[in-house]
Amino acid sequence: MDMKQYCIIGNGVAAAGCIEGIRNADSDAHITVISREAHPVYCRPLISYYLEGKTKLENIGYRSHDFYEKNNCTVLYGQEAARIDAANKRVRLKTGEEIAYDALCVASGSIPFVPPFQGLDSVPRKYSFMTLDDTLALEEALGKDARVLIVGAGLIGLKCVEGILHRVKEITVCDLAPRILSSILDDECASIMQRHLESKGIRFLLGDSVAQFEGAKAQMQSGETVDFDILVLAVGVRAETGLVKEAGGNVGRGILTDTKMHTSLDQVYAAGDCTESHDISCGQSRILAILPNAYLQGHCAGVNMAGGSEVFDQAIPMNSIGFFGLHIMTAGSYFTPEEGGELYEERGDGTIKRLFSKDGYLTGFILVGCTERAGIYTSLIRNKTPLAEIDYEMIKQNPSLLPFGKKYRVEKLGGVV
Repeated sequence: MDMKQYCIIGNGVAAAGCIEGIRNADSDAHITVISREAHPVYCRPLISYYLEGKTKLENIGYRSHDFYEKNNCTVLYGQEAARIDAANKRVRLKTGEEIAYDALCVASGSIPFVPPFQGLDSVPRKYSFMTLDDTLALEEALGKDARVLIVGAGLIGLKCVEGILHRVKEITVCDLAPRILSSILDDECASIMQRHLESKGIRFLLGDSVAQFEGAKAQMQSGETVDFDILVLAVGVRAETGLVKEAGGNVGRGILTDTKMHTSLDQVYAAGDCTESHDISCGQSRILAILPNAYLQGHCAGVNMAGGSEVFDQAIPMNSIGFFGLHIMTAGSYFTPEEGGELYEERGDGTIKRLFSKDGYLTGFILVGCTERAGIYTSLIRNKTPLAEIDYEMIKQNPSLLPFGKKYRVEKLGGVV
């Protein structure tokens, strides 16, 4: 019998998970990886640490240098998929070459979203901050006298701030949202982090964005003018759904899959930032573009591509990130009292803990500067543990295993008593 031919579009963390998932069930068949980037899989969150000088290029790899060789993979670096022919099970590259497959995983990730700013073409030095190549290009432009304008006060924009602050003269960050990190923090938690960043010399223009560019000058909607030398566009990202959509597959904001990561197309799977997942903390389908999800989805897809059986059905949004020594962790969904939710809050000196619950379950949390043992809260959300079954009053203040009770610890936590 002929060995199966596996193909993966993309070469990020989801692809690495897919390779390892395939090898979990099929140790021999050949795997072809189509990699738009010219680099082996790397840990994307480390690109800001590279700019900051906290790590070296050789240390940002996600797997060992012989990862592809050990797993019998052919990586087509600098190549891009142009079309999926689902009926004939072939992927056409932009070069015209075709790759046949028996099972395909689309792990195409996401791409920067760039609004149609008037005059953007007139800006001489503009950059994104998504990939290693983006980072290396930006690094070449940096200089001690450089004034930087970053459009976007989300996770990508602020990690760029942290990476380059010590290498430039000044940084201004603008965002249409009224607060920083608006996708993961509420107003009060965001204000704590904003004050911390402002203490490092960063200037924010919030509730404001660029009306038009005139070379290295930004006319803001508020009427203010910002002169800059370097522009970084970090407005947001969009899931790369085009290949599956054009092949006739079902997509929403992301590629739609079942819990086995199978799309609506025969023997086509999808994983990572290009997909939507069922968020169990709110019961809705959402794009959950975080590294742990990407790996788990990829692994699940790989196992199932190779004839095994695995499901991915405990997705929740999670973020663990720090800026200049102040760390935040968030997870799940935040239901307000108007939505039937309950809020528990603790405040300290520059710290805040917020736990959100609804209908007897913990649904989400925000921790700023007090992130110890947050995994306890994450497991309560992920496992949908009824709060009535544990000593929630104790866990609110002191997250530990003790309030779970011996029976729960034995059954749910692998015999930890």
